[in-house]
Amino acid sequence: MSTIVSELPVGNSGLDFREFTEIRSGKAFQLVPALLDCRCDWISIAAGREGAVLVWIPCKPPMALKLPIYFDHAATTRCDPRVVEAMLPYFSDKFGNSSSRNHKFGWESEDGVELAREQSAALIGANPKEIIFTSGATESNNLAIKGAAEIYAKAPAGQTGRGHIISAIHEHKAVLDPCKRLQREGFEVTFLAPGTDGVITADMVAAAIRPDTILVSIMWANNEIGVINEVPQIGKLCHDKEIVFHTDATQWVGKMPTDVERDHIDLLSWSGHKIYGPKGVGALFVRRRKPRIRLEAIIDGGGHERGMRSGTLNVTGIVGFGKACELCLHEMEHERERLVKFRRKLETELSRRIEVTQVNGHAEKRLPHVTNISFGFVEGESLMMGVKDIACSSGSACTSASLEPSYVLKGLGVGDELAHSSLRLSLGRWTTEEEVDFAIEQIVAAVEHLRLMSPLFDLHKEGVDISKIQWQAH
Repeated sequence: MSTIVSELPVGNSGLDFREFTEIRSGKAFQLVPALLDCRCDWISIAAGREGAVLVWIPCKPPMALKLPIYFDHAATTRCDPRVVEAMLPYFSDKFGNSSSRNHKFGWESEDGVELAREQSAALIGANPKEIIFTSGATESNNLAIKGAAEIYAKAPAGQTGRGHIISAIHEHKAVLDPCKRLQREGFEVTFLAPGTDGVITADMVAAAIRPDTILVSIMWANNEIGVINEVPQIGKLCHDKEIVFHTDATQWVGKMPTDVERDHIDLLSWSGHKIYGPKGVGALFVRRRKPRIRLEAIIDGGGHERGMRSGTLNVTGIVGFGKACELCLHEMEHERERLVKFRRKLETELSRRIEVTQVNGHAEKRLPHVTNISFGFVEGESLMMGVKDIACSSGSACTSASLEPSYVLKGLGVGDELAHSSLRLSLGRWTTEEEVDFAIEQIVAAVEHLRLMSPLFDLHKEGVDISKIQWQAH
């Protein structure tokens, strides 16, 4: 086990550590020049059986920063205090069941739900009667996909040839898994593969449409790489072909302008906790006219929400969801401009200061707040440990516990090594430029430190093409 034998302060000490060779053990040690630009407060030198080891301690954050900083807004967001304020009366004073039509308590709760329905509809350009409240985007996706498939099936349950569905290989699991279940129930599903830019185009969908195609489900923006698909064009194509079109818009709604009429959407899913609202509540837009979309319920009992989603309504959550939608509608444009600036700074600075860095996905068709960056010659788990003061992820929060490389990145053709060494950094309403600057310094320091221990990076610096090395099996 290594023991620290010396700690050397770095920074404004006035010392030139390129000439510093004496440590407390009496052994000489030459500091690696690459570390001189890491902007660390301390570098520790540890002596062990295999020789000296540098252990870096990242630079201390400015006093205003509270660690860790939160860069995982694509996973969930903090509930806006204004949302919490709107919800509070419904925990105590206005506690009635919104289905109780015979007294004040029920009327007050119903009023709160209907206001939220109006606020939700306004955010996406819909009619309030087209909003179905659910427990979140996962339930909304299941209701949309399974409900539409059952209604528009070409053959009864238990038979094959029930209809053809189109989706994509890098959709969220909340779309992929319902589609795979439908495969087992007699439907055929085509999973489209994007190009290296991650975009699903209308031409790709058009090439996959068959005479028996009944449903297309393509997400508006990807949750891991932030890439935007050609949803309005796909929607128009589906309408022209009289095919039901669903989009999982969980990462899109509240960040980008949405108009279900203009964009030819039949079914749209989104969730409260991605737009600074509470967890456990979401919505599904179901078109009522031109064309009228019908769904088979997947939860029975009570006939709530136009018979599509039975169960006592989560009034408190729905009120918060509506308020969150209202705030996004009014603040979206300003937030988008600010977050695009921060995201571009992250991408530009990390790409400039760290070689063999790859921003994954299309360069322009991207959400304002999400970036996914791979760093060559870095081991993924070590990188996550090295940036422990940044709350971020290596992929979707729903799958990041897996040791497998991201299926989204692999779907783009990213190799296992780069896919393992990727970070998803997603910004939000309270992200500051100071936090962005701190994250840049942390990531640069972590990557440079890990590469000091990478023999492959040494070969790369010597001009060796790693991909052409013939490794001998043992």
